Amino acid sequence: MLRPYNFLIPPVTIPGFPRLYTVFHFMTVKEYNRSVEEYSDSVYRFIRSNLKDEERANDIVQDSYEKLWRNVNDIEYPVVKSWLFTTAYNTMIDIIRKENRITSLEGQEEYEIASESQYSDLNEILHLALERLTDTQKSLVLLRDYEGYSYKEIGEITGLNEAQVKINIYRGRVALKNFIGKIETVI
Repeated sequence: MLRPYNFLIPPVTIPGFPRLYTVFHFMTVKEYNRSVEEYSDSVYRFIRSNLKDEERANDIVQDSYEKLWRNVNDIEYPVVKSWLFTTAYNTMIDIIRKENRITSLEGQEEYEIASESQYSDLNEILHLALERLTDTQKSLVLLRDYEGYSYKEIGEITGLNEAQVKINIYRGRVALKNFIGKIETVI
């Protein structure tokens, strides 16, 4: 059943106040296309940095936009960015859980970096450090420090409350700091 673009909710009558109407404005095709232009790269970078697989990241982004298109009559444009990140994040988590059920993660390779050594490839060290974090910590740190989301927005995307988001980001940053050591030894 298609809903009209704008519709009115029945009036709320409160004694002593005028009648109030709420107008909902759903996303147009133009706004949908604008969301693709504005947010697809950010969603892709976020998913790719978590999965390390460009093809799966592309599939998840495309799947998220397909879901957005199917729900275009139910979503207002101002919340589309958060909705896309939430949908992509949940799809990614589902894929990770499915893979974990299929394959066991025996004998995970541990990376050890001596803090006295000098490393020229800071990007490689940061990726190694991020791999050591739990999936939740990694996602939250990337959303906060790489994508620039607020704690509240991250909570909306991941379904965690703001306190849980802050705790996981703090623990992730501490783990990164402990792994990397002093930045002077890295540079």
